[in-house]
Amino acid sequence: MTLTSALQDIQQTTLAAVRGLLRKLEYLAHLQDARRGGYSHWGVARVHGDSAAQQALAQAHRSVLSRVLATPISSLLDDVEKSSETLGVPPEVYAHRLARRNPPMLPPDPGAGSELHLKSVLHALSSLLKVRNQGASLPTSWPFLRLGQSPLPPGGSAGCEAPPPKVDGVSKASPPPLRVH
Repeated sequence: MTLTSALQDIQQTTLAAVRGLLRKLEYLAHLQDARRGGYSHWGVARVHGDSAAQQALAQAHRSVLSRVLATPISSLLDDVEKSSETLGVPPEVYAHRLARRNPPMLPPDPGAGSELHLKSVLHALSSLLKVRNQGASLPTSWPFLRLGQSPLPPGGSAGCEAPPPKVDGVSKASPPPLRVH
């Protein structure tokens, strides 16, 4: 007697054992069977039947993809660390591999823009990790700005003068002197 639906079984058993959101997406993409279409997971199909397994795996795949695309990049960077640790590869290698994966890790009928969105997220993760690793060798004169931090020194204008104030769209600065040649 089946106590859970195929989707619950996948979410609570199969995917619960996979560490990291990106790793879950990669795992579900790996279950896709390009030769016959659909997914191939003998355990879920054996317990719930092939039709229920196909529907549940596709639904789980779309759900994980949606979660990845809705997750902030900073959280996905942490996720890359977890996912790559599980595989025993450096995070930058794992992110690069995901970004270069062809075909991308998409479920059937992923929705408009999902492929481009996923590719851009994976490319951003790969690039950020590459820069992070190169960051140790960057000169100290290239400081990284924190979110919301101004590139100008505190209270300074970095050698740039502020434009003169305008009143009714007209600059209150004195016009340059006329030169007679």
